[in-house]
Amino acid sequence: MSTRDFIEKDYYAALGVPKDADAAVIKKAYRKLATELHPDKNPNNAEAEARFKEVSEAYDVLSDTKRRGEYDEARRLFGGGRPGGYSGGFPNGAGGGQPFDLGDLFGAAGGPGGPGAAGRAGGLGDLLGGLFGGAAGTPRGRSQAASGPARGQDVETEATLSFDEAVLGVTVPLRMQSPGTCPTCAGSGAKPGTSPHACPVCQGAGVTSRSQGAFAFSEPCRNCRGSGQVVDDPCSTCSGAGITTQTRTITVRIPAGVKDGQRIRLAGKGAPGRRGGPAGDLFVVVHVSAHSLFGRNGDDLTMSVPITFPEAALGTTLTVPTLDGNVSLKVPAGTASGRTLRVRGRGVKGKGRAGDLLVTLEVAVPGRLTPAQRKAIEALAEEMDEDPRPQITAAVQAGAGR
Repeated sequence: MSTRDFIEKDYYAALGVPKDADAAVIKKAYRKLATELHPDKNPNNAEAEARFKEVSEAYDVLSDTKRRGEYDEARRLFGGGRPGGYSGGFPNGAGGGQPFDLGDLFGAAGGPGGPGAAGRAGGLGDLLGGLFGGAAGTPRGRSQAASGPARGQDVETEATLSFDEAVLGVTVPLRMQSPGTCPTCAGSGAKPGTSPHACPVCQGAGVTSRSQGAFAFSEPCRNCRGSGQVVDDPCSTCSGAGITTQTRTITVRIPAGVKDGQRIRLAGKGAPGRRGGPAGDLFVVVHVSAHSLFGRNGDDLTMSVPITFPEAALGTTLTVPTLDGNVSLKVPAGTASGRTLRVRGRGVKGKGRAGDLLVTLEVAVPGRLTPAQRKAIEALAEEMDEDPRPQITAAVQAGAGR
């Protein structure tokens, strides 16, 4: 995006959020608008497509902490959208009566300005140099790189995985719509057979200067919108933008151990850059489906296994499933309901040590008994005359005696 975009576009208004909105509010607003305006839901609707691009561009800036800070600072410095919005003065005689160019403030360290100028200009120059594309050492801070390479936008998509796929890792194809290099003009924005040329107004610099009283201000060139280039005969496919909305399928390797809601960054898989710039990044938000047997606690897998009273009382050996096979589990005699047994190394295998499988044993009580079963249990109850709750019995007896 151009310098003028940063200065003039209100990304907060585009998403319908206040300027102090946190990341969660911004993300929620973007998802709602992106769903409503997505080209799949609005075929052949140029207005919806334009709004979709607008909210995508706004989210691309506001979701990035660094770029959002630069954007807010630019809007503050330039009066919330009007270059040259700075008002204020200097003591009489400052500047010796010569026109004052804000570019002098934004210049890189080492520029002209007398002793100490490098130190004074460093902080502000570094900030606006990164914001407006100016390279360190560019005289008077002018954006000589305005027509140079520009990084592509980051793209976000979602992937729903089964529980097994999230734990074990999987390679999935993702089909998505996102900005891409125009296939007709190869990203130049010009009709095939023609090419862009340097803007005659700013001579390709992307910025122009204007005088206002004793001051001179630099601002994005209005003729080329800060790009430094002019397209006389625009490409009919992308209308001179050099980018179109395209459907593409990419293969993504999801690493083992991802969690529900985790955001995976794939460098260079986002929207292509402009004028030979690097591509943006692709962010995949993972959603994990629930499993019928297993739960998850960090890198540990959890499951509940019912056992009978005889198994709990006498002990037994159980065979229980894992996500990569079966495992034998020895239940000690006298195991109480709710006891958890640990099987080491059979949990989630992430980057570090594998988690464990935690098996919670629950004594199953039959809801209905046959006459023979009832008779057997009654006989057992007569044999087991030991009180299982002596402390409670003692407390009850003590209360009755008062």
